[in-house]
Amino acid sequence: MRAILFGGLTVGALDGLDAIVFFGLRNGVGPIRIFKGIAGGLLGREAALAGGWPTALLGVVLHFTIATSIVAVFYVLSRRLPFLIRRPFVWGPVYGVAVYLTMNLVVVPLSALHGTGLPQAVPVLLNGLLIHIIGVGMPSALFARAAAPPVQEVA
Repeated sequence: MRAILFGGLTVGALDGLDAIVFFGLRNGVGPIRIFKGIAGGLLGREAALAGGWPTALLGVVLHFTIATSIVAVFYVLSRRLPFLIRRPFVWGPVYGVAVYLTMNLVVVPLSALHGTGLPQAVPVLLNGLLIHIIGVGMPSALFARAAAPPVQEVA
């Protein structure tokens, strides 16, 4: 449980910081607007943007809940498929890309935001892939590996 919670905090912090820095520099969007955008997945774009601090806080809670769920899924998968944690530097990035595709092609289109799929702007696409490889997939794999029971050597 600790690996999942600390992994979720790590993934949430890395992904959140990436969004704040990347979209802050690229579009001049502040952290409150970013987290309102996340809340928009539940509330819809207009309602989220019209909301204040409570809406931004909802976005923070949703963001970290999603991050923790992502880590928990990798953890459960790694217990059923132990090869995932034997090579975390291979399977972590693969998992990160799978999460990115799932979020953009399934979750966001089904959310109240009604997104349309992968970003059209190449910098946004590349940033999204990189943060999901480095900041989502890798920590998910490394925390799952750290929580694995020690391997028993056969004498």
